[in-house]
Amino acid sequence: MRTLQELLDATSPALPLVQEWLASASSPVEVLPRDEVAAGEVLQQLQVTTRSTLGAVAYETGGLLVDQGWLRVLGSGGVRMRGSLANWNALGAHLAVAPTQGMLLVAHDVLGGHFALDGGALGEGRGGAFYFAPDSLKWEDLGRGYSDLLAFFLGGDLSEFYGAYRWSGWSEDVSRLSPDEGFSLHPPLWTAEGKDPALVSRRAVPMTELLNVQLEFARQLDGTAP
Repeated sequence: MRTLQELLDATSPALPLVQEWLASASSPVEVLPRDEVAAGEVLQQLQVTTRSTLGAVAYETGGLLVDQGWLRVLGSGGVRMRGSLANWNALGAHLAVAPTQGMLLVAHDVLGGHFALDGGALGEGRGGAFYFAPDSLKWEDLGRGYSDLLAFFLGGDLSEFYGAYRWSGWSEDVSRLSPDEGFSLHPPLWTAEGKDPALVSRRAVPMTELLNVQLEFARQLDGTAP
């Protein structure tokens, strides 16, 4: 494994590019503070350099809360958002979810949607970004890598991406959530009765619980559950 000093790139770090995207973001973004020691540990566990945008977010931030917290980009974690790139991916001592082989989870949203980079479980293993859609319980190829995904998070039209799955007063409801929580919807989005979030009940649950429940239902729908 490379040491922390080997992973810190002082000659061409990606942080200035990320800061440029943050400064021109199309939606409000809160940059969560980092703990330097924890950030270093996460970077070592990932084994990526700060020359990459993934490394810059991992080392320089505790995470990003985008569009009033609707979207959460994982960093090194902290008091405000305990989930990190390490524990979400079973790399640290304290695991948030059971190990997910062949992918790297990098972000999640309040509906339980998750963004991951493919390490072989989702496609050809070339690091492409996929979205686990809560309305279909399937991984959708987004046709971009992490840098392009982050640029979209910060500069793209999230309202168009989420379309009809936002309801009147969603921002106030989201403000009551911890960044480690999401909404469990009943009926859920993947059912015919649950397609309109304005007409369903919403309950705050830990994001890890939400993902595990959705993955289990996905396995049952695919006929792969034991």
